[in-house]
Amino acid sequence: MNGYSLKKDAAEIRKLTIRAMASAGYGHIGGSMSVCDALAALYGGVMHVDPSDPDMPDRDRLVLSKGHCGPALYAALAYKGYFPAEELATLNANGTLLPSHCDRLKTRGVDISTGSLGQGLSLASGVAYGCRMRGYASKVFCIVGDGELQEGQNWEAIQFIAHHRLDNLILIVDNNKRQLDGYTEEICAQQNLADKFMSFGLKVFLCCGHDPEAIFRTLEQAKEAGAPSAVILDTEKGKGCVFAEIPGFNHYMVIDKTMAEAACREIDRRLSDE
Repeated sequence: MNGYSLKKDAAEIRKLTIRAMASAGYGHIGGSMSVCDALAALYGGVMHVDPSDPDMPDRDRLVLSKGHCGPALYAALAYKGYFPAEELATLNANGTLLPSHCDRLKTRGVDISTGSLGQGLSLASGVAYGCRMRGYASKVFCIVGDGELQEGQNWEAIQFIAHHRLDNLILIVDNNKRQLDGYTEEICAQQNLADKFMSFGLKVFLCCGHDPEAIFRTLEQAKEAGAPSAVILDTEKGKGCVFAEIPGFNHYMVIDKTMAEAACREIDRRLSDE
């Protein structure tokens, strides 16, 4: 996989996300930015999907457990061709097919509805178990935030995943070290996530979360691991959006079109320097 091509994909997904939020006037910018590189890798070839047939039975599935980052997923889906990019301008509007949290009944390409954080991994484990029962070769990818791993339901799901040896499930942790109102270390320290996952029997991979080519390679390794896997991405909240790359509060921001276009120009400038 061409590294520059994946970086370009990530840049385009970022720009589409920022512009969609500017159309709404607000959005969960911080966490959306920190998953754009992972989405570029997933939809850039890691996942077996077909935008022309989004419901094909043997497709790979993605569960975005950190559901308030739906705008980034919508941008990736539009960029991949699931629906016209023009629809992104309807984000969160009345009657939209792109609600704040992902809804599989509304948005083409969304596999699982997500909302309350901490529930997505349980859903993903059920999907993975069901795919195995049906004999599908599908992989199930589940993106969680590091903050939502404070929810105990995740660890019940991980115990289920390990017990049933769901080697078709890959957990992706957006480890951006921040949650809604501060740093995870200060609110509820995670301790060592890798050690915790390994203690349950998962195979763990560590990766820079803002290098799409490295993410691509790591996810390909996880697919062949022969065991349930967790990929921990070292990320920064707001990464890639100049006005969100700040030390203070960037979980949710008011965003206007002037801010958005300046941020998009900076994304293009940084890409040209690669």
